Parts: sequence; C-alpha cells; structure tokens
Amino acid sequence: MGNVLGVGIDLVSISEIRDLDERTKGAFVQKTYTARELEDAGVASNFYEFLAGRFAVKEAVYKAFCGNFPDVNFDFRKVETIKLQNGAPKVQPDVELLKIMADIGASNIFVSISNQGDFATAIAELCR
Repeated sequence: MGNVLGVGIDLVSISEIRDLDERTKGAFVQKTYTARELEDAGVASNFYEFLAGRFAVKEAVYKAFCGNFPDVNFDFRKVETIKLQNGAPKVQPDVELLKIMADIGASNIFVSISNQGDFATAIAELCR
C-alpha cells in the first residue's frame, strides 16, 4: 500500500434510505446506484441494508477525494462497489473516476463496510 491521499467515513440510516426511496418513488435509487449495484441489491438478503452500505461507501469515497481535492466533479454513480469472491467490498471506479485518480496520483481506493441495527457505515482510503 502506498501513501494515503485521503480518508473518508460515513454513517447511513438504513430506514432513511428506504424512506427516501419510497418518497422519491425510486428516483433516488435510480440516480444514485449503478445497474450492477441494483442487480446485487435485488438478490441481497436485505435490499435497503445493502443499498445503505453502498451509499455509505459512495459518501466515504467522496469525502476521501474532496477533502484534499475540492475541485473534483463528483457523481455517485462513478463509485461502484462490487463484491469480491471472498465477500469483501471493492470500489470499481468508472472511466471518469479513473481519470481523476490518475490526475491526482491515486492508484487505489480501499473500502470497508459494516452494518449494525439500523445503520451502515463505510470507510474509504484513497492511496497512491
């Protein structure tokens, strides 16, 4: 692992994600998550817990970037979280985010997600 360029952490209420989805009639979910994340959420044991964890990752990654690089234009769909074979989450940046990473000298984003009760939390570390 290289030098740390930024760190972000976020805590999300699972019930608030569910309520937001219901209030916006699905618009929030469609504008926030990638097709793959929505597909994975559809087979998860708890749809909204899954989405809350992924939203926490998106926020944590945003904070890792924007804390030190405030001019970064950020769309949450640039941050896609996939699940590795061992179950660990991994950020799969889109082409635009990969370009931003190259521009600022970042090579990897490490993340971790945890759920407890009505909350999901994630931490992201942006590294050289």
